[in-house]
Amino acid sequence: MTGTIDATGVRDERRRADGHRAGDRSVGELVHQATEQISQLVRQEAALAKAELTAKGKRAGRGGGLLGAAGALAYVGLFALAAAAGAALALVLPVWAAALVVAGALFLIAGLLALVGRAQLRQVGPPTPQRAIGSVRADVEVIKERAHHR
Repeated sequence: MTGTIDATGVRDERRRADGHRAGDRSVGELVHQATEQISQLVRQEAALAKAELTAKGKRAGRGGGLLGAAGALAYVGLFALAAAAGAALALVLPVWAAALVVAGALFLIAGLLALVGRAQLRQVGPPTPQRAIGSVRADVEVIKERAHHR
């Protein structure tokens, strides 16, 4: 093994291979390392935010779909109600009574779907990635804390 031995007894080639000890690193190397770490942290936080927003988007899509189904059934229910009113004018009881039962059932189903859809939309919460924001805030606090200790 070639190279010189310093006062601590470590060969200079070995120090280079080990990536230097923390006290031996230059400011440029430390800045480069910090930049890489911050870059990696930003990528990880962006991935967390993306995952959180994807989950919220799926829940909002489900709730919106249920509300759409409720609207469609209510629309069909209005047609059934209109048919019931027409049947009531044309005949005295049997046809329109049956049409009213069908219309009532459709409105009942539409109401249930609307309630479930609204509950789904309420669970979504604000469109901001709350966990990712909290994680970034915690990271900033740790960085500030470590900066003050140096």
